[in-house]
Amino acid sequence: MTFVEIVEIAGRAIDGVGVAVIVGGAVIATAAMVVRLRGSDSDSYELFRRRLGRSILLGLEFLVAADIIRTVAVTPTGESVAVLGGIVAIRTFLSFSLQVEMTGAWPWQSRPSQAAPESDPAG
Repeated sequence: MTFVEIVEIAGRAIDGVGVAVIVGGAVIATAAMVVRLRGSDSDSYELFRRRLGRSILLGLEFLVAADIIRTVAVTPTGESVAVLGGIVAIRTFLSFSLQVEMTGAWPWQSRPSQAAPESDPAG
């Protein structure tokens, strides 16, 4: 087995993990929402969106990693690196968009849902 074949297999395996994470996360988020809806929980939709968003973000990270491995290790031509750059840019935009959608703030900003820490009355 050559190095290129090993890298291709690793890339496909990591792609598979990324897809499995997204699909598994969607199934788990949906099942959890169904259970919460039976209990008439008013936060079930927001919780579903957060869980689904987290699984998509994690899956995207695996997919980007697989693309990087295959492109850099197997075919490091100018064209393949340019295609990789486009793919990474698109997936990064999707990740940032999902992050903003889930938290309401850019990743480098403090989240509006987090209250400022209360001062300690003893100190």
